[in-house]
Amino acid sequence: MGGAPDLSFSIQPGGSLNGTLQVPGDKSISHRSIMLGALAEGETRIRGFLEGEDALATLAAFRRMGVRIEGPDGGRVLVNGVGLHGLREPGGPLDMGNSGTSMRLLCGLLAGQGFPVTLVGDASLSRRPMRRVTEPLARMGALIEASPDGTAPLHIRPTAGLKGIDYALPVASAQVKSSLLLAGLYAAGETCVSEPAPTRDHTERMLRGFGYEVRTSPGRACLTGGGRLIGCDLDVPGDISSAAFFLVGASIAPGSDLTLTQVGMNPTRVGVINILRAMGADIEVMNPREAGGEPVADLRVRSAELHGIRIPEDQVPLAIDEFPALFVAAACAQGETLLTGAEELRVKESDRIQVMADGLSALGVEVEPRPDGIRIQGGPMGGGHLDSRGDHRIAMSFAIAALRAQAPIGIADCANVNTSFPGFAALARGVGLGISEQHP
Repeated sequence: MGGAPDLSFSIQPGGSLNGTLQVPGDKSISHRSIMLGALAEGETRIRGFLEGEDALATLAAFRRMGVRIEGPDGGRVLVNGVGLHGLREPGGPLDMGNSGTSMRLLCGLLAGQGFPVTLVGDASLSRRPMRRVTEPLARMGALIEASPDGTAPLHIRPTAGLKGIDYALPVASAQVKSSLLLAGLYAAGETCVSEPAPTRDHTERMLRGFGYEVRTSPGRACLTGGGRLIGCDLDVPGDISSAAFFLVGASIAPGSDLTLTQVGMNPTRVGVINILRAMGADIEVMNPREAGGEPVADLRVRSAELHGIRIPEDQVPLAIDEFPALFVAAACAQGETLLTGAEELRVKESDRIQVMADGLSALGVEVEPRPDGIRIQGGPMGGGHLDSRGDHRIAMSFAIAALRAQAPIGIADCANVNTSFPGFAALARGVGLGISEQHP
């Protein structure tokens, strides 16, 4: 998947972010809209679909399994659902590219099908841990064979039948929770998942939107197999994970005044706002409303003097994808910021703790990576040449860091930005970031 493997960014130092922009649609919701739309009876019309490579990998997989999908065209997609039991054997491996969400959620969804299927991914995805999802699925009766290291490729074979389980997640993970709930659609009896801390609840909300009963209480979600999904209309809000780069950028760059429209404000995803506000950020939530069962709002962010904090561990699952950007905020804050309880960051598209620590250190920031987090001492930032290690969020975070750098920043290996935020450089340039794309 992806564009030129050696795409790089070059960013001039300084500047401010001003104006109004809308970030692309939420990646998590875009994935789920295709999955549930495909399993529903009737048509599902989606607006605001993220046309990034990760979500397109999910869309392509369902086309391979016989689902007729029109689009995407300007964020609009029409899915002609085949019902819970209408998928067909794809006739070859399904390539998930760089998308951990696609692989983990499809693992559960496909465990109850009547055909064999193999899930593969790129080199980065093929290193990411999958036992966290294959092991509880095996307790439900799924037949899934992984590599000796518990990684992709994943070979899923038909089973005599899945049975519901009551499973307590050892680590808070929306992907594992969602995978088990999707398998639960095909399981006999009730499937319940308990989590040690709140995680994003897009799957539960969207299942209800498709007419499927999900019973939730704090830290717990249950459903009973054998129901039906009915096609519906869906509006995908802007992705708060994509908005995070601009929330940080406008906070750290003097003279900034930026408004982000139609941003998803799911309470399980707003950790980045809570953490930035605790650091002193000036973020105003305007025009709160609901779209497609999800809360949305416009966000106005103005530059502010940030100060270091000890990040509350209860906010970690609510901001797990936004920490690369938050590390940049910490580097620009007065004093020390300490993150603990975030071991999950070590098994993302890259080891985000180590890669961010290496990059910040190269820019002259005092950092101390730890097994479950990092200590960052705010201070001046220089420039230099950095390697994103193919991680889209690392690349965009260091691009935003240039707003406070004292010299230009070059970032290598940026092609994977298109997995989550196609058009990032052009959009950022339009509100004041001095970024250009370099092709060999």
